[in-house]
Amino acid sequence: MDTRHIDGRRFRNPSGADGQPFWKVPRLLLAPRTRWPARVPVRPQKPPPLEPTDAAVITFIGHATFLIQTAAGNILTDPVYAERASPFQSIGPRRVREPGVAFDDLPPIAVILLSHNHYDHCDLRTLLTLDRRYDPVVVTPLKNRALLESVGVRRVEELDWWGQSSMTPMPVTLGPAQHFSARGPFDRNRSLWGSFIMSTNGQHILFGGDSGYGSHFCDIRRRVGSVQLALLPIGAYEPRWFMKDVHMNPAEAVQAHVDVGSEQSIGMHFGTFQLTSEGIDEPVTALAEALRARNVPRDRFRTLEVGESFRLARR
Repeated sequence: MDTRHIDGRRFRNPSGADGQPFWKVPRLLLAPRTRWPARVPVRPQKPPPLEPTDAAVITFIGHATFLIQTAAGNILTDPVYAERASPFQSIGPRRVREPGVAFDDLPPIAVILLSHNHYDHCDLRTLLTLDRRYDPVVVTPLKNRALLESVGVRRVEELDWWGQSSMTPMPVTLGPAQHFSARGPFDRNRSLWGSFIMSTNGQHILFGGDSGYGSHFCDIRRRVGSVQLALLPIGAYEPRWFMKDVHMNPAEAVQAHVDVGSEQSIGMHFGTFQLTSEGIDEPVTALAEALRARNVPRDRFRTLEVGESFRLARR
């Protein structure tokens, strides 16, 4: 175990960024918020077939949930089909856009990549339903196994940062992220968080999970080389006094795109659950401005509509 990110009892970010303590959450909740619409219409799509010319087909289901179809097997990232990102059914952030792929239209799932235990990324009911239907392997950072097994998820592989999976049909490595973990007020940082680097047809795909901006993006490039596709968070970043350590804004996401040497990036973690104070469309607008400021072509870092797919070409 890499002791730079654990003190013996709790995990930590090697950068020292620790986010804001739980007792400051009420101040966050009282901050002015741009009003979101109650619902944004979505026409769910059926995932397109994987063609012989594809290394992967990536479909944006919503928030941090992607379907990644590869010849070796299908992957879901942080699958959340819940109506609320909350421990409660009647309160908490409510889904504004329904999932872009209906649950019953998912193809067989071989692998689930679970980046950490926050409710907008770790939906236990969805995970258990996937477990019963497809028997996938769930790859997750250290100390998340007990939570998953407590609801009956059967095949769980825990990894430390830079650990490589021995259970997945394609190469998967757990990378670092700058974030934190908690399911309630008393378990902060008792489990690890992370990103994932998966390989298909010799190409690297980075799933960034949840992360503030930090030097770990350069570390990923040094370790694995440039990535062909990066899925990077661009939302839930305001107010900065609270969010900067743990959530990138679009300008920082563009810098992360540059740091990992990504040939293509896709934005995520926006437009589904209102977790923070920025407007529903602000991340996409700010991303376009950040790309112009850095002279990065807009087709190098795009966003997908919910249900839209992107084909990563085979080489």
